[in-house]
Formats: sequence, C-alpha cells, structure tokens
Amino acid sequence: MSAHAWQNAALAVVLLAAGGAAWTLRLRAPLEVQAESLDGIAMEIAGWRGRDIPLEETVERMLRADRNVQRTYVDPAGGVVWLYVGYYGTERGGRSEHSPFVCYPSAGFSIVEGATRTVTLPGGGRATEIRVGRAGDERLVHFWYRSHRSAHLVGAVAHAWDRFVGRIADGRADGAFVRISAPIDGMDVDAIRARLFRFGAALDEELAAHWPEEAAAPRARVARAAG
Repeated sequence: MSAHAWQNAALAVVLLAAGGAAWTLRLRAPLEVQAESLDGIAMEIAGWRGRDIPLEETVERMLRADRNVQRTYVDPAGGVVWLYVGYYGTERGGRSEHSPFVCYPSAGFSIVEGATRTVTLPGGGRATEIRVGRAGDERLVHFWYRSHRSAHLVGAVAHAWDRFVGRIADGRADGAFVRISAPIDGMDVDAIRARLFRFGAALDEELAAHWPEEAAAPRARVARAAG
C-alpha cells in the first residue's frame, strides 16, 4: 500500500472515531451541576484564617460561573493571600471566558512587563505567574485551571485537551479557574512566591476534597426540556 493510501486510511479512521465520539456524546443525558460543595473549602487552611468577600452582582453576571468562591486568608504573622475560584460545569464548557490578562487591566492594574512566566510548584504542578501594580499596590499572582481529572492545567491548549479527553472518557468536562495572589508591599518577591506556594499546596487538597459532582438529569426532565 502506498504512503498516500496509508494517509487516507488513517484519516478515515480518525474521522470515524471522531464521529463515533460525537454520537456518543449526543446520546448522553445533560449533566446537572452540584457545585455547593465548593463552599465547604475550609476557612482555616494550613494556619491561614479566611473570610468571604462577596462578588459584586455585575462582576458575578459577567463571569457567569456555576459557583464563585472569593476570600481573603491571613496567617498568624499577618501575611495575606487572596483566593478566587470560579467553577464551570460541563454544560458551561468547563472554562472561564475571562483571563487575568484582561481582567486586571480593566480594573486599573498594569501587568509588569517581563514578569510573566510559568512556575513549577514544589509538588510538581505548574501555574502562570504575573506581577500587577496600581498606584503603589503591587501584587504577585498565580493562576491555573483545574478539572475533575487534572490538578494543574496551564494554557488554553492543555485545558482544551483535558476537556476533550474528559468528555470522551466519562462525559465530564467541568473545570475551575483558580487564582491566588498576595501583596508585595516592598517585600522580597521570592518570599511572596514561597507564601503562594505554601498556600496553593494546601488549597489543592481542599479543592480535591470539595470538588463538585455532576449527575445526569432525570430522563423526565430531559424529555420536557427537549419538548
């Protein structure tokens, strides 16, 4: 068989597999999100004590998440970490439509040029790190995406692939945007980074323990929605 024939055969197999996967997904019932479990993320994490910061209604409508968690955590020495988790179920596509590269500038912050990079966490995961500033308020920010399958996803490609695999494997493509940040306040950036590393490692355990469930909608409800 010629190389051209092999290529055509391979393409046919890929198309058949994609078509079969798409048909399988169409036959599956829609998933209902049960995201209240995220509210159970501990108010005390590894010595940090937290308090909720309600989102403004306009911001909440813009984010269109199935669940938002926004808090301030403070350790015994007064070190602050700000937390935001936005969860998006499978029907929402599992991923936030908004990026810190857009949201911070829209809030009046400037992203420090040359300070954006991918950092490797002590546990082996990865996160995107940026530095932002506004009128003397400078912050170090770590953010990443998480799914029910993967703890740390960096970049749109990795997240899109994870969602695709999740849909094929078990019908789930839910995910969350996770952001932690801390004020620099003239301190050594390495020390602030270490603070975020410590908090992020403890947060990973909380997210794993309180990750939302998704269940197929009852057939009667699906039938009514289709009608």
